[in-house]
Amino acid sequence: MLDQMIASIRNLRVEFQTKDGPVVGVQDVSFDIAAGETVCIVGESGSGKSVSSLSLMRLVDFGGGDITNGQILFDRKDGGLTDIVASDQSLMRHIRGNEIGMIFQEPMTALNPVFTIGRQLSEGIRLHKNLSKADAEKRALELLQQVRIPEPERRLKQYPHELSGGMRQRVVIAMALACEPRLLIADEPTTALDVTIQAEILALIDRLKRETGTAVMFITHDMAVVAQMADRVVVMYRGNKVEEGPVEDIFANPQHDYTRALLAAVPKLGEMTGKAYPEPMRLLGANNSHVQAIKGSNEPLLQVRNLTTRFPVKGGVLRRTVAQVHAVEDISFDVPKGQTLSLVGESGCGKSTAGRSILRLVEPMSGQIRLGDKDVMALAPEALRVARKDMQMIFQDPFASLNPQMQLMDQVAEPLLNFGSHSKSDIKDRVEMLFDRVQLPKSYLRRYPHELSGGQRQRIAIARALALNPKLIIADEAVSALDVSVQAQVLNLMMELQADLGLSYLFISHDMAVVERVSHRVGVMYLGRIVEIGSRQQVFENPQHPYTQALMTAVPVADPKMRKTERDLNFKPIPSPIHPIGHVPAPSVYKEVSEGHFILTTDSGY
Repeated sequence: MLDQMIASIRNLRVEFQTKDGPVVGVQDVSFDIAAGETVCIVGESGSGKSVSSLSLMRLVDFGGGDITNGQILFDRKDGGLTDIVASDQSLMRHIRGNEIGMIFQEPMTALNPVFTIGRQLSEGIRLHKNLSKADAEKRALELLQQVRIPEPERRLKQYPHELSGGMRQRVVIAMALACEPRLLIADEPTTALDVTIQAEILALIDRLKRETGTAVMFITHDMAVVAQMADRVVVMYRGNKVEEGPVEDIFANPQHDYTRALLAAVPKLGEMTGKAYPEPMRLLGANNSHVQAIKGSNEPLLQVRNLTTRFPVKGGVLRRTVAQVHAVEDISFDVPKGQTLSLVGESGCGKSTAGRSILRLVEPMSGQIRLGDKDVMALAPEALRVARKDMQMIFQDPFASLNPQMQLMDQVAEPLLNFGSHSKSDIKDRVEMLFDRVQLPKSYLRRYPHELSGGQRQRIAIARALALNPKLIIADEAVSALDVSVQAQVLNLMMELQADLGLSYLFISHDMAVVERVSHRVGVMYLGRIVEIGSRQQVFENPQHPYTQALMTAVPVADPKMRKTERDLNFKPIPSPIHPIGHVPAPSVYKEVSEGHFILTTDSGY
């Protein structure tokens, strides 16, 4: 069997030494990866997925881990079978990058902030392929074109901080593919990407696998990606392999309780077809008696009219403004009380800027924003501070939005202290009640953010946003980085709170299946404009704008029988939102397709 095996993991055990004794990261795990095969390792945070991949690269040695048992046999291009566990680091330096490529989960930490993209790409090529500087740079440009980065010549001269998250991830993928490795390890490579870019990246990895016979070890918690990519699936739970089999068998007939629970927690596009209102998900082993549709009211709460936000681009010796980024261009929408409006679109389409502009965390250039009877744009700084009691934000990255030096209790209490209308005992009671609401035990009150998982940190962010009883919560990619089961719990929690407290949400996301589950209305954004807006049923069941249709086509479905082909993915490159000073874009003009369902007739560039 091993003659066509690229890698074979046998009885792997990895331990981490802590002051409380050894912690087992992976326990007695075995599986094989054949040439031209994609093996998906699935499981939640802490299940041992990444530890297994880092062991294959022997990078676990640098993270405080020890491989205490087992073999990792790797079939080298010209060196025959090699046991990676027994190899020294000088041999591993040659194998890493050259024969085993790795796409890391967090592109900002995988890239060096002080070197240009071109230098980082060509470094590995020159090291392993002995090419001249000019040839290495030519190959680097080819790689950027291969991963479909717009304006690749310009990107080579840029630094990582100048690129969006999706572009940085594509650079990391290009680096991993640079030397045409025999085995490609992809650790959550599409977690932070939009559906269109994710679809392109998955198709790219799949095409490279077919053309070069590269074996792929794909680590993810997204079951729709598994259905799209996998030949075989290995399910991990708490450091153990609990199930393994062909992808069709795992989805059609899961044997282990954990696999069944994992599949039940996946929001599937099309599940809400025919339903007028959002409703919480039915989870295995949970009390589903409160699962009811959330109607909301038609009373207006937030009204946005002709909102425009632009950022200056400075250049020249005197750092004068030479152009402007048209981040948000003439958008209008309403969010009624107790309802959810979702803004969807790709990175750089202006979703997050729109959310921040409404709170005036970013100053809009023009437009009207009304929250109830308040004109938000006309408020002076002190009045704006008071108005923000009614509108709160849940940020995308809870670790960045929480203070690492403050206990969780103090962070949730901070808004109450800032507005100083509560006594100390009232504040303590309110914080304990908020912890109950977000389903966290009171023993967590004195913990710090680093002691929590990603899902628990996001719950703290929700509790803090709820502290002042706001009317509107802007949730910016609030569940994008969470495991499926944790994501399902957080979404259910947000919907329960909406039903109980009458909250309104502006939900900013690129996950179409999640948006379908939570929304009353949906606005699709492209290049700063809303190109289509209507009820969730209208937009999802009858998309009219070509961009919305392309977005829907790109969404992977958690069913291996419904895989996308590259023919399905015909995206146009996104034009630049930067325009010279004095450029006057046409106003947004809409056509009403049916009652409440509008599409943009102004040229949106798509």
